[in-house]
Amino acid sequence: MMKLWEFVNELKSPAYCWVDLTHELSPATPHWYGFGDLTTEVIYDFSPDCIFHSDKYVIPAGQFGTHVDAPGHFVQGARTLDQMTLKEMVYPLVVVDKSAACAANADYELTIADLQEWEQEHGTIPEGAFVAFRSDWSKRADMNNYDENNQPHYPGWKLDALHWLVEERRIGAIGHETADTDAPGANVNFAGEVYILETDRLQVELMTNLDALPPTGAIIFVTFPKVKNGVGFPARVFAVYLKE
Repeated sequence: MMKLWEFVNELKSPAYCWVDLTHELSPATPHWYGFGDLTTEVIYDFSPDCIFHSDKYVIPAGQFGTHVDAPGHFVQGARTLDQMTLKEMVYPLVVVDKSAACAANADYELTIADLQEWEQEHGTIPEGAFVAFRSDWSKRADMNNYDENNQPHYPGWKLDALHWLVEERRIGAIGHETADTDAPGANVNFAGEVYILETDRLQVELMTNLDALPPTGAIIFVTFPKVKNGVGFPARVFAVYLKE
């Protein structure tokens, strides 16, 4: 009867490490270049006439900061956040580190060969896994990385790599540190994002601290509000793994 409680106590023990994969939500939160900034306003504050504090937050879009995208974000009539199941909030986590390649090439795209190379070292990507693309892009002050023509440059997934993960490995979800699934320099018109959402899977964008995780062995929790008809919303995402 108490096994789950004992499991929670075990997870909270010093033997496990908990890693927050979420940017804090504030006016300085990194976001896709097409959106404005978050704004806040104090609507109640401590005073002789008020015993509490409360703020108003205006978020330019559901896809802001570290956020989850539901299939309905790009697929008309597809599932929305309120239709995602509770089991879709937890996955075994695979972290594919291509940070060195991304440092050398801002327009780097993760390939099937990268995934196969990862498997040669760490084993087959398990069915139902959340596959995170580590680029270390979240460490940059300028994540949009504009060129002299005001065009952004940052890494993304190759479309055929996403096909391979879904069709050959039957993964559960993907995530990345950048604001898009696709590298903007590839000029693919959101093809990767359209594809992953068309397969009725969620994705998480603008993750951080992936460098604090091992390639295998962690569990990721993707938590978000149950927004009726919502196609995206800021999320609190974290992972837990057993220390060696």
